[in-house]
Amino acid sequence: MIKISITDLSLKYSDGTESLNDISMDIPEKQIFVIFGPAGGGKSSLLRTINRLNDLSDVSHREGTVLVDGVDIYQPGYDVIQLRRRIGMVFARPVVLPFSIRENLTYGLVVSGVRNASLLEERVETSLRKAALWDEVKDRLSEPAIALSGGQQQRLCLARVLALEPEVILLDEPTSGLDPISTGKVEESLQDLKKEYTIILVPHSVQQAARTADQAAFMLQGELIEIADGELMFTNPKDQRTGDYIQGRFG
Repeated sequence: MIKISITDLSLKYSDGTESLNDISMDIPEKQIFVIFGPAGGGKSSLLRTINRLNDLSDVSHREGTVLVDGVDIYQPGYDVIQLRRRIGMVFARPVVLPFSIRENLTYGLVVSGVRNASLLEERVETSLRKAALWDEVKDRLSEPAIALSGGQQQRLCLARVLALEPEVILLDEPTSGLDPISTGKVEESLQDLKKEYTIILVPHSVQQAARTADQAAFMLQGELIEIADGELMFTNPKDQRTGDYIQGRFG
């Protein structure tokens, strides 16, 4: 089943930069959908368009449609706050709140009106388990989140998104600053998480894209070059430009 359908999406910023040019793609639910390509290709702009974070940017022109469960998220009156709860995002650089580990996870829930203490504790444990962090921090929940290592902070950011029980998780190079062991833990978590969530990942390398993708889309200079099954994309791409990038001839 298709979770997100994007049709003829184009995006320009106020400085005249064209970030996306006529992008159309269907993203299935409960898979890892990888969007990869060289820097400046529009990958992050596409992610930010899917949960309307680009509303906060200097976008001068946008056209096309983005449907989530068949509903146009850019229609007048659409609840953007609710959308960002349904579609959470984790960025390349972990940004923890200046609170304890526990409060990092409960903050969004409390702001949204959750007051039940047992429910809050349940969400803390569940989200940390899903982010493969529970065993490392279960005895440290009252300690400042900033005391965690970089890899742990990134998994805490993922857990913070999961605590809100989203339907879709957007990941923008979430392991770009992590060591191989932490990267492996995040990737392993994603394989479990896709059983419950739709995951859209911008990877930090072609190798990560190949390891994680159920389906993959290659973008170049704001254009969608091709979409294919993950294994097929990285063994037998249709477009010469895709093959050249995968083999390291540019980018």
